Amino acid sequence: MTKPLDRDAWVELYDRHARDLHRYLALRVDAAIADDLVSETFLIAWERRESFDPARASVKAWLFGIGTNLLRQHVRSEGRRLRAWARDHGRRAVADHVDDRTASVVDAKSLMSDLSEALADLRPEERDVLLMVAWADLSAAEVAEVTRTPVATVRTRLFRARARLRARINGQEGDDDA
Repeated sequence: MTKPLDRDAWVELYDRHARDLHRYLALRVDAAIADDLVSETFLIAWERRESFDPARASVKAWLFGIGTNLLRQHVRSEGRRLRAWARDHGRRAVADHVDDRTASVVDAKSLMSDLSEALADLRPEERDVLLMVAWADLSAAEVAEVTRTPVATVRTRLFRARARLRARINGQEGDDDA
């Protein structure tokens, strides 16, 4: 970046991107933790503002990259947490006579359990790509900038992650293509 942002421009940048970044992080961790991660993201970005190169990445991708790296540092045990959630909330208790609404709720909880386990079973780089696309609404090119990975690799990871989730939903294991 040739000229660092002044305070007014920085406030505008925060107003434009903080809410989206928080929403993305809060889908991955507790909202209070997401608050801290957003604050830390903007603090780090402010400290590194002179090194930002708009020719290399958009501001949004740059901020999401910082936020994702902080998230990885904070949540090293995401897989274990998802598996624990699936165990605790994914139990299926079906009685002999269940009405359609109850059956739908039980099926939804079971599917949520399966999806949580499937997310936990994804390789971390596949999970990150999938969630950045699904929850942060980043394009493959933006994810590539965030992760410093070629776009083709991002698309491959996204394809594999989606295929594994699809296989899990359809009752297949999907592990044979790992």
